[in-house]
Amino acid sequence: MTASGTSGHGDELGAYFDLSELGAVVVKSLSAEPWPGNPPPRLLPLEGGMLNSVGLQNPGVDRWLSEDLPALERTGASVVASVWGFTAESYAAAAQALARAGSRALVAVEANISCPNVEDRRRMFAHSESGVEAAVAAAAEGLAGSLPLWAKLSPNVTDLPAMAGAATAAGAEAVTLVNTLMGLALDPATGEPRLGGGGGGLSGPALHPVAVRAVYDCRAAWPDLPIVGVGGVSSGEDAAELIAAGADAVQVGTATFADPRAPIRVLDELLRWCEAHGVGSVDELKGRAHER
Repeated sequence: MTASGTSGHGDELGAYFDLSELGAVVVKSLSAEPWPGNPPPRLLPLEGGMLNSVGLQNPGVDRWLSEDLPALERTGASVVASVWGFTAESYAAAAQALARAGSRALVAVEANISCPNVEDRRRMFAHSESGVEAAVAAAAEGLAGSLPLWAKLSPNVTDLPAMAGAATAAGAEAVTLVNTLMGLALDPATGEPRLGGGGGGLSGPALHPVAVRAVYDCRAAWPDLPIVGVGGVSSGEDAAELIAAGADAVQVGTATFADPRAPIRVLDELLRWCEAHGVGSVDELKGRAHER
């Protein structure tokens, strides 16, 4: 799949490959109301990846449904809509709007719960079990069983399996592991942040071993929980590593900034890797690390 926030709101990558060949297109996170995001600069290339402070800019669910989803539907792609909000009620509203849409292209909703809680900006929903439960339960209430619900979790916690357990207890049918690591880049000459929003999220190759560990630990704790692995995937072998750690599916994100064909290229490379290593299906590879 693509990863939320890295391939636009619609069929932008359709100019480079057939989107229907992917497991799904995961769109940029949507809120109940339009949100302008953070001031520029928003992206900072790093030796090990990228620091971003886009700030979840989006047109709002209703406008996305009317302007962006139709183009995605025409490609034949399966679509996963990502939602976020400053409050639990905002998650419910965004999810409810998607549920009302009744689009056959929509196959799931991914609740991005790694955004600030407006009542206490020192915390994020994903940084406490109670916060995870509140956001996921609200999204589940909004969907009312119309679509599967996934919870995208943060690596910036001490006990990620506990957060995964809280998400499933609140109504998530799968978890996406992981979102970005919190980071900060400064201009030493002035002391000013290099990004307009201050700190940002670290993604790319530097995040990959963190994602592998997250998937591995959560698979060990929750043997039957569907897991989507994401973080620093830029090759078929990277994808195979996440699957061996226990992921059922893989998302490709930051690599797309340098190579818009990265998602389909990684898929092709994964197929070739499996053939070269005598792997007949993903099920044969999934969780291999836990069989040792």
